[in-house]
Amino acid sequence: MSKYKEHIKANFYCFLLGPLFMILEASGEFILPFINANIINNGAANGDIPYILKYGIYMVIIALAMLATGVLGAFFSIRGAARTAAGLRKDVFEKIQTFSFSDIDRFSTGSLITRVTNDITQIQTFLQSLLRGFFRSPVMLIGALIMSFRLSPDIAWVIFIIVPFLAVATYLIIKFASPRYTIMQESIDALNTGVGEAVTNTKVIRSFVREEHEKGKFRVINGQLMEKTVSALKMMILMQPVSALAVNVTTLLVVWFAGRKIMVGNMEIGTLTAFITYLSQILTALNFLANIFLQGTRAAASDRRVSEVLKTVPDISDSENASHKIESGNVEFRNVSFRYFKNRKDPVLDNINIKINSGEMVGIIGSTGSGKSTLVSLISRLYDADEGEVIVDGVNVKELSLHELRENVSVVLQKNTLFSGTVAENLRWGNENASHEEMVKVCQIASADGFISAFPDGYETEIGQGGGNLSGGQKQRLCIARALLKSPKIMILDDSTSAVDTATDASIRKALREQLDGVTKIIIAQRISSVIDADKIIVMDSGKIVGCGEHSQLMKNCKEYRDIYYSQCENDEEAAV
Repeated sequence: MSKYKEHIKANFYCFLLGPLFMILEASGEFILPFINANIINNGAANGDIPYILKYGIYMVIIALAMLATGVLGAFFSIRGAARTAAGLRKDVFEKIQTFSFSDIDRFSTGSLITRVTNDITQIQTFLQSLLRGFFRSPVMLIGALIMSFRLSPDIAWVIFIIVPFLAVATYLIIKFASPRYTIMQESIDALNTGVGEAVTNTKVIRSFVREEHEKGKFRVINGQLMEKTVSALKMMILMQPVSALAVNVTTLLVVWFAGRKIMVGNMEIGTLTAFITYLSQILTALNFLANIFLQGTRAAASDRRVSEVLKTVPDISDSENASHKIESGNVEFRNVSFRYFKNRKDPVLDNINIKINSGEMVGIIGSTGSGKSTLVSLISRLYDADEGEVIVDGVNVKELSLHELRENVSVVLQKNTLFSGTVAENLRWGNENASHEEMVKVCQIASADGFISAFPDGYETEIGQGGGNLSGGQKQRLCIARALLKSPKIMILDDSTSAVDTATDASIRKALREQLDGVTKIIIAQRISSVIDADKIIVMDSGKIVGCGEHSQLMKNCKEYRDIYYSQCENDEEAAV
């Protein structure tokens, strides 16, 4: 409940006025049938037109008041529920922004999307129903009961036959529906994940002509969601016929007993009409309360899933004494080991020891899966080392604030992510206050200014979602320029020139060396040509460093490096032939 407290407090007037107006509207519900009964019994029976007109005007005034209070009650209820849901959605999104990669992997992207959208929508719907009906229904229920006993105590007892039946039926429905809602929400997670993958990877699907395969996968996921939804909602469907049965049986009993009283002159027609109306109100109120409890069951399942996110303690967070500043870009790994799956015997990185001096250009090369990307991800604490220490400027990265660390470490990942918006807007992710001249400068270093200037709108050119209207090489160069705009102390390029030609690759490396003299530059590459002129080349194999030095030294002393070099030279010669 604590997660709602702040937002309810901020919108307390909605949570006060919404129920208040609904209570006022409900009050009119049990007054109108009583007046109507009097009109029939006293006015119509005696042909008293002034009496009918007088109390008819009262009914119109009450009906208009009910209309106004009903609209106001609904307005404040919807407003309060929507604002609370918006605040909760903001809290969940902000919490997700603190998650480490391992936290996100544990939940899955599709599940997090469902929790931020569908789950919170379920909570909002329940809050709205709660504000509109939880206070209104009891008032209408109690008022109608009192008026029923006032009209005819002899018949009102019939109502108490059906109330326990409805209560037991509602309890059983809620008991069986609750676990099914949790399963249904998990099926929505799977659907979101599947759709997200299919839409994001449309080009790959079409290039491999796998549309039918993806359609088949979607049919399975969609079918599972349909089955789980039907399984959960059919319990709610039972509520309507159960309530209808209760209404019909109770009405039949009332008419039976009341009819006998009318025949002997102990009850008037107007009284019977009012009594049936009150009976309908009682059962409607009970039905509404039951539906609120049913919605609450679904909202409770969603609430648990939202709470899981909010209660998660991120694997990576600031230490209490994180006050150090990064002045240069020295990096050191001391006896570092790391596992993605902590119960796995073999580590992804095994006893890594390496020192990188400020301003150096360091290349990292090795076979796929050798641990290159994992190694550099520990520098900016995308993951934390299981054993050993990662040192930046003589300080363990765990003792640096995440903001300070990531402000001074620019990482260009293997997957080039761009966002909808202009070229300039994407570049300013590196520095939101960057001038046009600063953007042009970093784009020149990244060999991106040429193709950007060739666009009709230049730096104001709109980029599609994910950079879909750019080539792979153009996206890579924009990502490099964006990272440069941060003016980092450490620059990490994780195979981020793989989509550009060798001449452009060489031009970027030359610009990095000449114009970023005081910045530590770490380049992960598959091509030896991308790191051959580095001050230091680190060779990795199976999570270990098997060689370190300049190109000439490694050619003499490192078999793994020679194997990579000769395999690439042979491929180059074959390509040339």
